Amino acid sequence: MLDIGWFSSGRGEGSRGLLRFVQERLARHPEDNARIRFVFSNRDWGEAEGSDQFLRLVEDYGIPLVTLSSAAFRRVNGGPWSALRPAYDQAVMDALADYRPDICVLAGYRLIVGGEMCRRYPLLNLHPALPDGPIGTWQEVIWTLIEQRASRTGAMLHRATEQVDRGPVISYCAIPLDGPEFAPYWQEIAGRDVAALRTDPGENLPLFQQIRQAEYRREPYLLYETLRALAQGRLTIPEGPSAAAIPPRCLDAEIAAAMAAEGVL
Repeated sequence: MLDIGWFSSGRGEGSRGLLRFVQERLARHPEDNARIRFVFSNRDWGEAEGSDQFLRLVEDYGIPLVTLSSAAFRRVNGGPWSALRPAYDQAVMDALADYRPDICVLAGYRLIVGGEMCRRYPLLNLHPALPDGPIGTWQEVIWTLIEQRASRTGAMLHRATEQVDRGPVISYCAIPLDGPEFAPYWQEIAGRDVAALRTDPGENLPLFQQIRQAEYRREPYLLYETLRALAQGRLTIPEGPSAAAIPPRCLDAEIAAAMAAEGVL
């Protein structure tokens, strides 16, 4: 049985949707031999309605829930978060001391994880870009793709390290941006200044929205298919100094088959 730890700030519908997507498929397919062993959130009850909805969802599924408010931790201890991060990470690890996860997923976890926690747990981070693609938030990634007039993008799961968004990549999927689905949107911005578009219409730009939706549809499938492959021994987490040299697994075929079976491709 693959025991999965799930780290999330639970701030938006995306966090709830990703947990719902994976948990419900694991429940329907016990042959996957994987389970979410616990959920950790850096938000506590009463901090925001969005995170409260997430915490309620975890409890409704009967998954053990551990919370430790990073906001309260900062108020009590004071000082810049960069200086507090090691102490907070240690408090998180203390709170999770009874669990021995095989793998942990950072799914909408809004905090950068320090080196000690990266070494304690095999942490997988979902990043909305190809292995050689842009780093940063998903918004920054999309604007970079538009600036570059990129012909493709994707999403990847990589091992979280102290080097943000650049740990060894485990798996990925690719998404073409130059087909008929995207052609009218590229044509709409031909010859226009991207810096100006970032101001007006900003994220309401149809091309921006089209790229985000294409990524958003595939990201849950990438995560689920990666966890299945790990549970079944078809995929392993690279360890040691040579980890970065191990090529990541492209899961396009598995994702396409799963999306087709569910009628969403």
